[in-house]
Amino acid sequence: MTATLVPVFAALADDTRWAVLQELGRQERSASALATRLPVTRQAIAKHLTVLADAGLVEPVRVGREIRYRALGARLSETARALEAIGAEWDRRLSAIARIAESLQDVTPPR
Repeated sequence: MTATLVPVFAALADDTRWAVLQELGRQERSASALATRLPVTRQAIAKHLTVLADAGLVEPVRVGREIRYRALGARLSETARALEAIGAEWDRRLSAIARIAESLQDVTPPR
């Protein structure tokens, strides 16, 4: 599962792609429409959309002659579940360490 998340994290690591995804989370938009809302060219937006699509975070939708993009919530939900599982594992480990530390406090040091 971790290997499948690498493209997602790589895609989300870029501020512009994050902004594009946020825009698409609000409403389907074309690359041209996104370029009017963000401080980058339409060509740059198209490249960012390709990375997001390859990561499974957005998909193109043809509306007449226009291609609009929409965010895919399922991929984001999958990523969130994976992060929750990682967090739960770390919580379990930290709790075990805390229990060990507490048990060591009860031990009287030898004289």
